Amino acid sequence: MRHFKTQMRSGLVLVLVALMLSFVAEATELVIGQAAPLTGPEATLGRSYSAGLQLALSHANAAGGVNGHTFALAVKDDRSMPAETIAATRQLLAESRPLVLAGYFGDANLAELIKTRLLETENIALVGYRINEMRAQAPLVYNVRAGLLDEVSKMVEHLATVGITKLGFFYQDGPPSAALVTAVEEMAKSKNARLVVKGFHAAGTTKVTSEIIDAFIAAAPQAIILVSSSPATGAFIEKYRATGGAAQLLAHSSVDIEQISRRLGEEHMRGVAITQVTPSPYKISGKLTKTFVDLAAKRVDQTVPVSYAMMEGYIVGALIVESARRMGPKISREGFVKALEGIDNYDLGGYKLGFRPNQQSGSRFVEMTIVTSTGRIRQ
Repeated sequence: MRHFKTQMRSGLVLVLVALMLSFVAEATELVIGQAAPLTGPEATLGRSYSAGLQLALSHANAAGGVNGHTFALAVKDDRSMPAETIAATRQLLAESRPLVLAGYFGDANLAELIKTRLLETENIALVGYRINEMRAQAPLVYNVRAGLLDEVSKMVEHLATVGITKLGFFYQDGPPSAALVTAVEEMAKSKNARLVVKGFHAAGTTKVTSEIIDAFIAAAPQAIILVSSSPATGAFIEKYRATGGAAQLLAHSSVDIEQISRRLGEEHMRGVAITQVTPSPYKISGKLTKTFVDLAAKRVDQTVPVSYAMMEGYIVGALIVESARRMGPKISREGFVKALEGIDNYDLGGYKLGFRPNQQSGSRFVEMTIVTSTGRIRQ
C-alpha cells in the first residue's frame, strides 16, 4: 500500500512537472506591430506614440509579463505615406507575425489599410490610431480615444457657455467631410450658434490659400474650429494671425499643438484652445497619470519628450497588455479580439475603457486645454 502511494505521488509530481514544462514551452514573446511616421511631417507624433507603447510594454515585462508571456514592439517607418503604410504592414505581418497592430496615423493611411482588407484576411486587430476625419466603424479596428464628433461637441458646448455664437470652421477636405460639416452645423444650431464661414485644405496637402484666410477675416467669426492636419493647422494659425485675425481658435486633439507652439511662438499661439482625449501627461491626477509620470521619468532614452501622444500610446499599450492577460496562456489573434471586446468599464486609474462588438471606440473622455503664452498646455 505504501509503495502504491509512493508511486501515486511520483506520478502526480511527473504530471505537474510535465504541465509546468508545457506551459514554459508555450510561453512566448507577443509582438505588437506598428507602422507609423518616424520621419516626415508627423514624425514627432509618431515617435512619441511609439515611445508610449514601449513604455507600457516594458512596464509589463518588468513585472514578469502576463501568463508567462512577454511583449515586444516591432516598428516600421511609413513616412506618413499610405502606400508605405501598406508595405510596412505587409512586412510586419510576414516577418514579425504580430499578435496585434497598434498606433497607426493618417486618414488616407487608415482608409487604404481598411480597403486592402488585410486585417480581415489576417484576422488581426488594429488597436489605436489617429485621424483628422469622421470614419465609420470597420472590422477589427479599435481606438482608445473619443470620436471626432465628441471633440467638436465639446468645443461648441464650451463656446456656447461663454456666449460665442458666430463660428468659423476650417477642415480637411475629403469624402467624409460633407457629413462632418453637416454635423458641426447641427451642433452649432442646437446651441443657438451658426457657422458664418467655412474653408478647407485638400487632403494630403498643407496649403492654406490667401483666399481662404481673406474669407475668414471678412466674415469675422468670434471663434474658429480647426479640424485639420497638424501642418495645415499650423499654416492656418500663422497666416490668420499675421493677417490680423483675432478670433478664438480651437483645434482638435490629433493636432501636434506642442510642436506647432514651438514653431510659431507665443504671439500666434497665445490663448489657442485644444481638446484632449486623455488625461494630462504633465500632472498627476490619478493612478494612471502617476504610473505614467513615474515610468516616463525613469526612461533611459529621454530624447522623445513627454506629450499627449505619448500618453495615448501608453494607454494603448496598457490596453493590449490587459487584453492579453484576459486571453489566457493560449495565444491567438481571435482570442485577443474576443478578450478585447469583453472589456467593459475597465478603469486604468482615472481613465475608463469599454468595448463591445458594435462599439469600437473605447472612450468618450474629452477636456479642453489652453496654450499659454509660453507654449505650454494647461487645463
